[in-house]
Amino acid sequence: MKDNIVIHGLTFRPFLSRQQIAERTNQLGQRISRDYQGKRPLFLAVLNGAFIFAADLMRACEIDCAITFIRLASYEGLASSGQVKTVIGLQEDIKGRDVIIVEDIVDTGQTMSQFMPQLEQMEPASVALASLLVKTEALECEVDIKYTGFEIPNKFVIGYGLDYDGLGRNIPEIYQLAD
Repeated sequence: MKDNIVIHGLTFRPFLSRQQIAERTNQLGQRISRDYQGKRPLFLAVLNGAFIFAADLMRACEIDCAITFIRLASYEGLASSGQVKTVIGLQEDIKGRDVIIVEDIVDTGQTMSQFMPQLEQMEPASVALASLLVKTEALECEVDIKYTGFEIPNKFVIGYGLDYDGLGRNIPEIYQLAD
């Protein structure tokens, strides 16, 4: 990992290494494989941020599974706007399916607290949430997160799919905004 990186004039310091992310993702994949043994869950990856985590998480699973994508927007710059917009909607019929929503980060919890009830109306067999990162200090509402990668402080992070105004998604580690 580099000591620090600068994006759009802001300095970010190392937070989670590639190895830490890979190890935790593999653990989550093994757990999902046990929990869904004999089932074929549908991973519902939330674009844009979760695409890298979703790919790695699927590869870590040792069961048959499928994936589809949706795009929800709630961020403007460094902060969550609190308003959830569906940019690309769900194209799959999920009635009777086991669905695992894959998120890069749960921040305030607003996005998932608004989206999960909408998903439940489509009558899936089950809905679970897997998030690489959870900012427990920032949660404003209750969200049932079945699979958590890392609980992190309430600081802005980039890398491994997470961006700052479009940049930083390609960084293989996770960096945190420097004080």
